[in-house]
Amino acid sequence: MEAIQTNKLTKYYGKARGILELDLSVEQGEFFGFIGPNGAGKSTTIRTLLGLISPSGGSARVLGRDIQKEKRELLARVGYLPAEAFFYPGMRVRELLKLSAELRRRDCAAEARTLCERLELDPGRKIQELSFGNRKKVAIVCALQSKPELLILDEPTGGLDPLMQREFFEILRERNREGTTVFLSSHVLSEVQRNCRRAAIIREGRIIACDSVEALAKTNARRVRFRGQVELSGLPELRDLREGEDGVSFLYGGELDRLLACLAAGRVTELSITEPDLEEIFLHYYGKEG
Repeated sequence: MEAIQTNKLTKYYGKARGILELDLSVEQGEFFGFIGPNGAGKSTTIRTLLGLISPSGGSARVLGRDIQKEKRELLARVGYLPAEAFFYPGMRVRELLKLSAELRRRDCAAEARTLCERLELDPGRKIQELSFGNRKKVAIVCALQSKPELLILDEPTGGLDPLMQREFFEILRERNREGTTVFLSSHVLSEVQRNCRRAAIIREGRIIACDSVEALAKTNARRVRFRGQVELSGLPELRDLREGEDGVSFLYGGELDRLLACLAAGRVTELSITEPDLEEIFLHYYGKEG
């Protein structure tokens, strides 16, 4: 059974575009990446999947439940980490974690203690005294302490320092090995490349690519770097042009013969053509017309 299955899922805000005819399938037990910059439709997709906002068209099932008709049953089995979390300021961390667990009718005290220790979060602190990074830790513990079947994480690492980010992803990998499905929405492409098996790229509310991370990186795009003088106007497939003291580099997705002919017509003293990383692949997809 799929953990997430959508069929032409669409959301408009009045006349404004939210998401358009999304067809998405995430298998149970996957560590799945959902990639796109701010405004691409990632958060709208997530809020629609959770039944927090109603779709304008299409349908979706999450953990086998219809997102509109069975929202209560669905939310009991999902851990959700929003990009921005807001809490009651007068409460202490332990009180908030206890309230979150009671809303699920679960005793999560032992797991909450473990997560607080691993994330170096003091449960005795008042919410209003916490930094942005520590408030993000509170949101992480709220999402994870009940050990849900599906974790939906929207830009989860904002505010966390590099050491906490590493510990956070170690926790996620442990949960995933135990069978938890992880749906990671992020614009930090290195997070997706290091942790996810498959990923979807969303642009202007539409999914423009969905495959294994390895397959997404195997496009015909290449990163070209050279020193010298070359007229590049004859390469319409050129993207992400960078010029600096170290020379010229660009992402190229056209015919190799045309590239080599262009370079040969100029004066090149150094040249390298390499496989792009996921970030460069992302720029390649976003550079396409349509």
